[in-house]
Amino acid sequence: MTAPSSQPLLAGHPHFHYKHGVLHAEGVALDILAAKLGTPLYVYSRAALRAAYDNYRQAIGERPVLVCYGMKANSNLAVLKEFARLGAGFDIVSGGELQRVLAVGADPAKVVFSGVGKQAWEMREALAAGVKCFNVESTAELHRLSKVAQAEGRIARVSLRVNPDVDAQTHPYISTGLKENKFGIAIEEAVQAYQTAATLPGLKIVGVDCHIGSQLTDVSPYFDALDKLLDLIDRMAGHGITIEHLDLGGGLGIRYSDEVPPSPKALLDEVFNRLQARGYGHLHLVLEPGRSLVGNAGILLTTVQFLKHNEARNFAIVDAAMNDLLRPTLYQAYHGVRAVVPRQAEARLYDVVGPVCESGDWLGKERSLALEQDDVLAVESAGAYGMVMASNYNTRPRAAEVMVDGEQYHIVRQRESVEDLLKGESTLP
Repeated sequence: MTAPSSQPLLAGHPHFHYKHGVLHAEGVALDILAAKLGTPLYVYSRAALRAAYDNYRQAIGERPVLVCYGMKANSNLAVLKEFARLGAGFDIVSGGELQRVLAVGADPAKVVFSGVGKQAWEMREALAAGVKCFNVESTAELHRLSKVAQAEGRIARVSLRVNPDVDAQTHPYISTGLKENKFGIAIEEAVQAYQTAATLPGLKIVGVDCHIGSQLTDVSPYFDALDKLLDLIDRMAGHGITIEHLDLGGGLGIRYSDEVPPSPKALLDEVFNRLQARGYGHLHLVLEPGRSLVGNAGILLTTVQFLKHNEARNFAIVDAAMNDLLRPTLYQAYHGVRAVVPRQAEARLYDVVGPVCESGDWLGKERSLALEQDDVLAVESAGAYGMVMASNYNTRPRAAEVMVDGEQYHIVRQRESVEDLLKGESTLP
């Protein structure tokens, strides 16, 4: 059925809407964009990025909070530049991500460096840049960072990432706060680790860090973790170790189907209530949201190549694949799929699948769609962990990326060519 002229996508997507029967991103018709630029095509809304950041800014008010965008969710330079303009800091997990932050002119003093496997060269570059803090995840990393800082004649500001053994009630691949996860230092060992850090030259203890998982739709695990962290801070104070900031990580979820994710305000109000009650109202708070800032700000456009009907299934074979959007097959994740120009015809249940030679190459299963060959589809909620996880499997060039701004659009990453993929390779003599 043709969508009403004002029908939006899901509640989390107000900047993507139908107008005169055609899906638009802000003021740009997506059928025209697909015809001009081809598909697969990632499309982001600048207004959606701003609105998501404003949700945090309004929730923060005058309270001492630094939002460090978790850029592993989407590291396109245009996205980073927009958040830098809005005043965000950045949560990075590699030396490459640091270079992206510096490339857009962001303030390195608002960068926290996370990750379990920092190499010496990455530490050196981060020290030279002057990052706010290293979120250290093991005692072995403490020793390496100390040696690197001494050799560089610098002081590394450190926060230990503590694993509180809290179940985030999310997908096991994106749960990071349980004992069996690779991340952080067990909370039972944290005081000893902080005592070690206090003895190592070249290090300055400035904070406590915790991140329990991603796509959280309930804030209660945050508060379970916070209470454990505050108990830890009490114990540390008994050993003469004090901190400047508390980093609660990111992880707030978004709406993919029928989720009702919590608001930043619901999280922050209760966090500050608990900090005040425990006598820690003076601490600065660091948050590392990623998905909640970009997830619903992007879609993936793809074109139907063939329709295939058999006794067991109907397949819509499209030109986007698991190499373009890995989440469905990696996490069995749901993404809404809808026609850019809906047809007035009877719908069928389709599995939306790609051309990659894997049975796991699917974007959506059993979706009610009225389709014909060459129709363009929009895969919703693709702004986070979409393009950043794309690959060249099957020698498939990666998609282009576009940022829509009102009635204008800007290509913010050119589509790759097969020639691009062959560069750097050679045969034996």
